[in-house]
Amino acid sequence: MTRIITENCLIAADEPGIELHIRRKYRADRAPFTPATTILLMHGATLPAESLYDVDVGQGAFMDVLADAGFDVHALNVRGFGASTRPPGMRGAPDAAPPQVRTDVAVRDLSTAIDHILAARGLPRLSLIGMSWGGTVSGAYTAAHNERIEKLTLIAPQWLSDGPPRIDPGGTLQAYRRFDVRAFRTRWLEGVPAHRHDEILPPAWFERWAEVMLASDRDARDGIVNAPAGVIQDVREYWAVGRPFYDPAAITVPVLLLHGEWDLDVPLPRMQALFLRLSNAAYRRWVEIGEGTHMVVMETNRWQVLDAIRAFLTMSPPDAAASHQAGSIGGAARGQDSG
Repeated sequence: MTRIITENCLIAADEPGIELHIRRKYRADRAPFTPATTILLMHGATLPAESLYDVDVGQGAFMDVLADAGFDVHALNVRGFGASTRPPGMRGAPDAAPPQVRTDVAVRDLSTAIDHILAARGLPRLSLIGMSWGGTVSGAYTAAHNERIEKLTLIAPQWLSDGPPRIDPGGTLQAYRRFDVRAFRTRWLEGVPAHRHDEILPPAWFERWAEVMLASDRDARDGIVNAPAGVIQDVREYWAVGRPFYDPAAITVPVLLLHGEWDLDVPLPRMQALFLRLSNAAYRRWVEIGEGTHMVVMETNRWQVLDAIRAFLTMSPPDAAASHQAGSIGGAARGQDSG
C-alpha cells in the first residue's frame, strides 16, 4: 500500500462552542481530486467514524484502502461523537437533559462538513457514504441537496420497521446512553452460527476495534463510552411508527445499497422496501453480501463492501453527463440493478 497522508481538523458547527472533527486520508501523488474521487463517510448511531472506518485490520483500515485506490477520503464525527464537541446535555448526568443529537442536528452537522470540504477543495460535489443511522443522515441531506452529491452509498441504512428496532432499549430515554464496548461482541455476532464467530470477526480484530472505540471518548470509564440518545427518540417518532424521516423518491443521484445477510438490525425486507422507494435515482444498485452482519464493514467479508464501493464510484453509464444532468433536475434517466 502506498504511503497515505492523514490530516485531522476541527471546524466550527452552526452553534457557538461546537466543533466538528473531520479526518482526511489521501495519496499525495493522486491530487488534484474531483467530485468523482472525493468521499465523505458518515457514521452510525452509536459508534464514531474512526471505529467504523479507521481501524487497521485485514487489508488495512477502510479509509486507507479507499485512499490507496485513489480517493480523497474524509470521515466526519457529528457533535457528541469522537473528537467532536459534546453538546451541553452530554456534559452532566444522563437524566439531566432530554435525548441529545437528534437526526436533524446531525444533518446540519453533515451539511457544515460538506460545505467545508467543497470550499476547501474547490469542488461542486462529492460522494457520500453513510452507514445505519448515517444512512438516514446522508439520505436526508441528499434528498434536499442532490446538486451537491455526486453519488450516494448507503450501508445497512435505517428504514421503516414493523416493531421496536433492536437499538431501542425501551423505557424512559435520557440524554445519552452508556455503551459497554467489550460486551458488544455478543450482540454484534447474534445471528451468526456459533462456530463461525471467530472467522467472521477475528478476536484480534475485535480487540483492535475496542481499543479505537475506547480511545474515541475522553469520558470513557471502565470500558464504557457515552453515545447520544437522540437517535432513539427519532426511532420512536419516525421509523417505528411508519413515518419516514425523509423521502427516498427525492433522491435523484446514483445510489448504491449495501447489506449483509445476517443483519438483524436492518432485516432484508427493509432493504427491499427502501430500494423500491428510490424510484427517481439516476440509477441504483443493491448488493447483498453473504455472511455479513450489520457491522460488515469491520468483518472478514468487508472486502466485498470495499470492492462494491470502488466499482460503483468509478462506473459511468455511456451517457454519464446526460444522466447526471437528468438526475439532478428530476431523475429522467433511471435504471436499477438488484445485485
